[in-house]
Amino acid sequence: MSTYFPKEGEIARKWFVVDAAGQPLGRLASRVARILMGKDNPRYTPFLDTGDHVVVINAAQVKVSGMKTEQKVYQHYTGYPGGLRTEDLKRRMTRKPELVIEEAVARMLPKNKLGKQMFTKLKVYKGDKHPHAAQKPELLAASS
Repeated sequence: MSTYFPKEGEIARKWFVVDAAGQPLGRLASRVARILMGKDNPRYTPFLDTGDHVVVINAAQVKVSGMKTEQKVYQHYTGYPGGLRTEDLKRRMTRKPELVIEEAVARMLPKNKLGKQMFTKLKVYKGDKHPHAAQKPELLAASS
């Protein structure tokens, strides 16, 4: 007997809305990454993108515990001498809060072409408005 693998046309993708207001950043990111990968889907296959689309709203109201707002530092290197750029979480949340959630989720996805494909199904918005009403997204209840 052979193992069943879903074909591209058989994968029905749903749309979900997650409200980030008051939710811890890490728990929110891991929950969203699970949905994007399709691990909650009974047809989950590790080497196929069987995940759903996720719209995260109220990104500016996500919570972090402890002293992370002052102590957590985001770094990237431009490739030039002296090109190490750093930014703390507090500044990034005021400048572009969507980037905080996007980066947290991206780091929980596979680090390959499949992970990049999964990441394209994530949409993050600062406020509570989003342009995806035509897809009729389901609201996911806040996790405890």
